[in-house]
Amino acid sequence: MSGRAVPFHCPYCGEEDLEPYEGDGGWYCRSCARAFKLKFLGIGVVR
Repeated sequence: MSGRAVPFHCPYCGEEDLEPYEGDGGWYCRSCARAFKLKFLGIGVVR
């Protein structure tokens, strides 16, 4: 099981043509040529 979050679509253009990029949560969108990183912050609301 992988410890990284997997996006379903690009946050910039909405396309699903993604590939892992430079490890550690990085993703590259082939449609709009942008790279982005995901980071898991937690579950629930901090009060």
